[in-house]
Order: sequence, then C-alpha cells, then structure tokens
Amino acid sequence: MAKIFYTERDIEDMAAAGKMTLELNDDIVMTDLAYEKAGRLGLKLVRENEKPPAAPVRPYLTHDQQTQTTRVDCKTCDASELKERIREAVFARLGSQVDPGLLDVILERVLTNVGFR
Repeated sequence: MAKIFYTERDIEDMAAAGKMTLELNDDIVMTDLAYEKAGRLGLKLVRENEKPPAAPVRPYLTHDQQTQTTRVDCKTCDASELKERIREAVFARLGSQVDPGLLDVILERVLTNVGFR
C-alpha cells in the first residue's frame, strides 16, 4: 500500500475543517512540522488498534479482609504530627494548586486505611 504523507499545511487544513483526530498506522508519515502543528492545534493522534488507558489501581479504596488486618500499630507514632508534616510537604511542593479541605479529607482517609487512626 502507498504511503500517505502529511505536512504542516495538511494538519492546518484538517483543523480548519473541524477534524480533530487523525488515526495513524504504518502507511502514514508525518513531517516533523506536521507533528508539532498537530500538537499546537490540539489534533489528537491515535494509533491504529490503540487500547484506551486502563483505570489506575487504587488499593486504598478496596476493603478486603487483608487490608483490614494489616494495620500499623505504633505507640510512638503521632497521627496528627504525621498529617501536619505531610500537609506541609504537599503545600511546599504544590503551593496554591491544592485545596486545603480536600487535602485534609485525603490525609484522613489514607491515615485511617494504613492504621494510624
């Protein structure tokens, strides 16, 4: 099968026509400028037979027996102090991007699930 070449101009024309997805396969060749233009214009490049991303595994949401029995029992650990240290580290790293109320809820859930509460 013949190769199909896409240039920067082809990508501009696709975007102008309202086409925002281009399915790629082994017969499609894009110039470097076309690839960059697609990124700037928000054109989604999809590989043929590409699987959608799988949902992330979130073991902290599972409530099986094993999770319930593996609790940390530490008499010297202070959950409030640990929560505050984590909170400060998150704010130091992410600043105002973090919702303080949401962070507190997340920290409470995590500390409870690992046995600190």
